[in-house]
Amino acid sequence: METKLQKILIVEDEQSIQKLIEFTLQQANFVTVLANDGEEAIEKVLDEQPDLIILDLMLPKIDGLEVCRMLRKQDIETPIIMLTAKGEEMDKIIGLEMGADDYMTKPFSPREVAARVRAVLRRTGEPKNTKEKKLIAGQLTVYPERMEVYLDNQPLEFTPKEFELLVYFMKNPHRVFTRDQLLQAVWNYDFAGDTRIVDVHVSHLRDKIEENTRKPRYIKTMRGVGYKFGEQN
Repeated sequence: METKLQKILIVEDEQSIQKLIEFTLQQANFVTVLANDGEEAIEKVLDEQPDLIILDLMLPKIDGLEVCRMLRKQDIETPIIMLTAKGEEMDKIIGLEMGADDYMTKPFSPREVAARVRAVLRRTGEPKNTKEKKLIAGQLTVYPERMEVYLDNQPLEFTPKEFELLVYFMKNPHRVFTRDQLLQAVWNYDFAGDTRIVDVHVSHLRDKIEENTRKPRYIKTMRGVGYKFGEQN
């Protein structure tokens, strides 16, 4: 039986970068589809139904952040890797908040492109298979199979990545994790990635589950090391 190749939509208006990514992914046995601006990107997502989108921030007509926002507003959950330039730290954070799954900073190596695409596809394609019916810490209750979270019996909303990080923390209470360990466990990176993505998601979790983010009850920062989850009285 012939294996169906996964399709990647590359949204990039700089032809040299677009062709580099296209060649790299084709060499890695992916099918590629191209878009040169934001409007075309949205059309290609609807027409081609790609397995993943590589989305540049600086695009003609509709910028990458707005493309991401529009897709998520339409409940299109296709994984998105954003391309950013150095110094666009706020754009990275906004992109993650809007629903992007990862980002790469220009310039990047062809090897990094293929590795990150595989990592995101591997993570987003894995079934949420767990034996636990629910996880409990203090007033926090999580149902992994249903992807539901309750705080004081009130439902909370999380992005898929935030939920996965919270579940990992709750399955490993009182264990200290470095940022690299969390990056490996939750994002499935098998190379040195940007650990700031961990800090961003921890911050989002605290905003939602902590009564006082300055004195967190659940997610503690271990200075010089990383993070530890465990109900603190």
